[in-house]
Amino acid sequence: MSARTHTPPQPASTGRADIRLPWWALALPTLAFITLLTLILNPADAQAATAEPAVTQLFERIQQLITH
Repeated sequence: MSARTHTPPQPASTGRADIRLPWWALALPTLAFITLLTLILNPADAQAATAEPAVTQLFERIQQLITH
């Protein structure tokens, strides 16, 4: 004869998930959204850099040294 196994009773389901998020899980996406929205609404502030990147200058200098 086999013995019955006792399982603990399951709590009654309330119909909602009990998940807690840290404060930054909502703050960081909100901050990113507001920042991007500000850039879209005021594109005059989002100007491209006018100076050449340092990597491009380095490659041009190497190319000049090789060709001479």
